[in-house]
Amino acid sequence: MARAIGRSLPISFKYSVEICNFVRNKDVDYVKDVLNNVIKKQQAIPLKRFNMNIGHKKRMAAGRYPKKASMEILNLINHVEANAQFKGLNTASLVITQINANKASKVIRFGRKRNRESKRTNVEIVVQEKADKKPKEKKEAKKIADKKPEKKQKSPGKKEENNVKIERK
Repeated sequence: MARAIGRSLPISFKYSVEICNFVRNKDVDYVKDVLNNVIKKQQAIPLKRFNMNIGHKKRMAAGRYPKKASMEILNLINHVEANAQFKGLNTASLVITQINANKASKVIRFGRKRNRESKRTNVEIVVQEKADKKPKEKKEAKKIADKKPEKKQKSPGKKEENNVKIERK
């Protein structure tokens, strides 16, 4: 497992949540390709939760191209991949198991338009190596070991008591 945390990133919380929901439980290489396409405006991020008055895109309902949020999350994914490589994980088989966005503390801007609060978001990413499928032989051997031997059926005409056979007449 490897983790990276971005604190007080200057990105939209709503777009961060949508990107996190889209990216969760997917391969790191696939996610990097998708986010690069979003930055180039070739692929849109589907908006499932924050989708009021948003137009439809190809092959999805509501969607947009959140460039700034995609760049920051892509940067975090590169960091978490480097952390995984440092820990000795195979970077070719990494899957994003946890990713979440939370609101950070807001900073008041100064200048011409005072008392406006800037957007800040905390993003945390956790990746793990993809588990290989276990061979079927082990499962079959386990099933055979779990089976109990069947008991022998007694014949109806004979009665056993203390290892002595008594026949009924």
